Amino acid sequence: MTFHIRAIRSSHVGATVAAVCLLAMAVVAGSASTAGAKTSRVNISVASLVPGATAAATTAFNSQVTQFEKANPGIHVTSVQYDWTGPTFAAELAAGTLPTVFTVPFTDGRSLGQAGQLANLTTYAEAYPWFNEFNPAVIAEGTDAKGQVIAIPEAAYAQGLQYNRQLFREAGLNPNKPPTTWAQVESDAKAIVKANPNVAGFSVMGASDNTAGWILTTLAYAFGGRMESGIGAKAKATFDNPGAVDALDMIHTMRWVDNDMGSNFGLSWGTSNQAFAAGQIGMFVSGSDVYTNMIQAYNLNPSVYGLAPLPLQGKNAGVLGGGTLAAVKPTATPDQIAAAMKWINYYYMQPLSTRQGALRNAKTLIAQKQPVGVPEFPVLDKAAYTLSQDWIKPFINVPEGQFAPFNNGILKDPLIPEPESATQAIYGDLDSVVQSVLTDQSANIPALLQAANATGQASIAAGNASS
Repeated sequence: MTFHIRAIRSSHVGATVAAVCLLAMAVVAGSASTAGAKTSRVNISVASLVPGATAAATTAFNSQVTQFEKANPGIHVTSVQYDWTGPTFAAELAAGTLPTVFTVPFTDGRSLGQAGQLANLTTYAEAYPWFNEFNPAVIAEGTDAKGQVIAIPEAAYAQGLQYNRQLFREAGLNPNKPPTTWAQVESDAKAIVKANPNVAGFSVMGASDNTAGWILTTLAYAFGGRMESGIGAKAKATFDNPGAVDALDMIHTMRWVDNDMGSNFGLSWGTSNQAFAAGQIGMFVSGSDVYTNMIQAYNLNPSVYGLAPLPLQGKNAGVLGGGTLAAVKPTATPDQIAAAMKWINYYYMQPLSTRQGALRNAKTLIAQKQPVGVPEFPVLDKAAYTLSQDWIKPFINVPEGQFAPFNNGILKDPLIPEPESATQAIYGDLDSVVQSVLTDQSANIPALLQAANATGQASIAAGNASS
């Protein structure tokens, strides 16, 4: 989950006329028979929805597959349920069981590409018109040290404060005025638990799958801290910064003094969404894009959902931003890579870059009552983003007013990319710090951070061993 202005994705070397012509010839060759010969079918598998997605969401995705196969009769697509987590992805990567097209966080693109674990998409990507519309800082997330495009940025987000409007009302709070300071978050959490003793007024992810470290990093940023300084082999772990200490002090107070964080301290990204959708959490921190997952997988009641910018406190405070890359496994054949890029173009990029694609996507989602218009940072440049929003405006079905606090505030806040070196590894190194604070009332926060810092420095060194 990353992004730089992270205001979105972009960068590249312009697509040339020759490349476009080559792509056009490839399309003709792959979709038509010559001299009566049969065209061989190319089989690819693609990441679809997370396990547990609703029937309506699954139907909407399958409709996209059917439409794609109709437009590309030489390609057969098999959809595979997919939910990225650090440990499961590493296991699937090692076992070779990933689908042909899969997604990874911004944090993983360059390191996977430089390790030869992603297919080189450069020639294919440069042939598409949208390639020139990327923000250079964002396409950089999918470009390796050799300048090869090894993944396509397809979504971006900024961390936000998710809050339950119904629980706010029941606590006597104004759901149209979410907290703007961390002191108010603490006060509102107390009020929520006082009115509803069986819920968590505020929750943080504590799972040992890198999400606890991700959220701690987010909170440290919001208090003005950073988990790394420098980049590459020169990067230094700085876990024991004042912002991280302040964030953990707040968590410790809310957990052990206020007692308003509930009883489940092992939540991850998906289970946090599930618990929030079930009305078990008043507030938690996660990406601005999680509304879609809550609707598709957990039947969220849209009327209870609220999204606000993270409170920022202290000098250099900022909002962590990130995103998702679409990638192709390195063992794919040239024909499969070409077919995979057609799928990436069709499913991910056309809705962002063409009126036909935007309308097709919106109509398909609307037909199955899926969300259209969820807040996100633009992947392409501002002009392309504004145009795409105009195209889908008649189809927007999300409660835009309930996203207003976030939309009105986030562009004013400084957006900070995730730590660049050994990102997922250092998140994993920080998981145990969060877990200790949540489960041990006498946890020594400075000592925990100092110990984790040494581990984090080793992770950075290991991650840059081949640099």
